[in-house]
Amino acid sequence: MDRQPGWSVRLKLTLSYAGFLLVAGALMFVAAWFAGRDPQSFDFLLRLVPGRVVDAIGGLIPGRHSYLLRAFAPAAVVALAFLLLVGVAGGWLLAGRMLAPLGRITDATRTAAAGSLSHRIRLPGRNDEFRELADAFDAMLERLEVHVAEQQRFAANASHELRTPLAVTQTLLDVARKDPDRDQGELVDRLRAVNTRAIDLTEALLLLTRADQRTFAREHVDLSLLAEEAAETLLPLAEERGVSIETSGEVTPALGSHALLLQLTSNLVHNAIVHNNAAGGVVRVTTAVRPDAAVLTVENTGAVLTPSLVSTLTEPFQRGTQRIRTDHAGVGLGLAIVKSITQAHDGSLVLAPRDGGGLRATVALPLAPLPASR
Repeated sequence: MDRQPGWSVRLKLTLSYAGFLLVAGALMFVAAWFAGRDPQSFDFLLRLVPGRVVDAIGGLIPGRHSYLLRAFAPAAVVALAFLLLVGVAGGWLLAGRMLAPLGRITDATRTAAAGSLSHRIRLPGRNDEFRELADAFDAMLERLEVHVAEQQRFAANASHELRTPLAVTQTLLDVARKDPDRDQGELVDRLRAVNTRAIDLTEALLLLTRADQRTFAREHVDLSLLAEEAAETLLPLAEERGVSIETSGEVTPALGSHALLLQLTSNLVHNAIVHNNAAGGVVRVTTAVRPDAAVLTVENTGAVLTPSLVSTLTEPFQRGTQRIRTDHAGVGLGLAIVKSITQAHDGSLVLAPRDGGGLRATVALPLAPLPASR
C-alpha cells in the first residue's frame, strides 16, 4: 500500500531519547534552583558564558535571587546543551544497535518477496522481541517452502496422471481410424473405461482442493454409521475380490462434514479392499471414543509393508511397491484425500504396518460437543 514518507524509527528513537534526557536535565536544574545551592558552585560554568549574556539574564529577575539566577541560568543552559548533544549522539548509536536485527529481518522479507523461500534469518543472541519475530518468520518461510514444493510436485504428478488417459484415448482413436474394420464395440468399451478413469481423477482433484480450502459446514457426524455405510457400499467389490469386511464399534460422534468424512471412510475401506490378499483377505473397521477424540480405525491383511514405504503412502499418486493398477485400483489419490480431509477437520492420521502384513490406518477427529441438557 502507498504511504506518505516519514521519519525512520531510528530517528524517532534518537529524538525520543535525547528529549527525555533534556527534560530530565531540566528537572534536575529546577530542583537545584529551588534547593538554593551556593552560587559559588557555578563559577566554573560562568566562565563558559559571555558576560553580556549573564548580565542580560540576571537583569530579568531583580531581588535577592538575582545573583543566583545570574550564576545558575547560564550554567544550566550550557549543561542542557551538553546533555542534548550527548543524547542525540548516544541515542543515534543505541537506536542503531537496537534496530540492527530489524534490518536483517527486512532483508530476509525482501528476499522472500523476490521468490527465494530457502533463505533463513537465523538471528543469533538471546531471546527477545526481535528474535521471536525472526524465529516466527523463519518458521513461516519453512512452511511456505514445504507447501510450495508439495504443490509443484502435486501439479507435476496431476499433469502426468491426466495426460495418461488422454494419450490412451488418442492411441485408440488413431488405431480405429487406421483400421475401420476393427470391432467398434470393443473400442467403445475401452474408451468408456479410459474416460471414466479421467472423470474419477478430475473429481478426486476437485475433492482434494475442496478439503484443502476447508469450505464446508461442520455438523454432528456418527463415525460408526459412516463405517457401516461405506462397508455396505463397497461390499460387492469385496465379494468380487474374496475379501470379507468386519465392522464394530460404539456410537462415535465427531464434528465435521458428513460428505467429506464419508469420503474419508470410503477411501480407507476401498484402499483396504484393493490392496489385500488375493483370496481370504479381511478388512476390519472399528470406531471408538477417546477422552479427547473420535477414532476410526481401518486395518487389512495383505503384503508386508516397511515403515519407510508406509510413510510415503499419503503422497499424491503414490501406490506403493508391487501395487498394480487395475480397474478398481483408483487414481492414486485415496490416502492423499484421507490425509487432506483429516487435516481440514483438525484431526490426525496415523498409518502403520501390521505384524504379518497389511496396513492399519487410524484417524482421530475432534469430538462433537454433547448436547446441552434440559
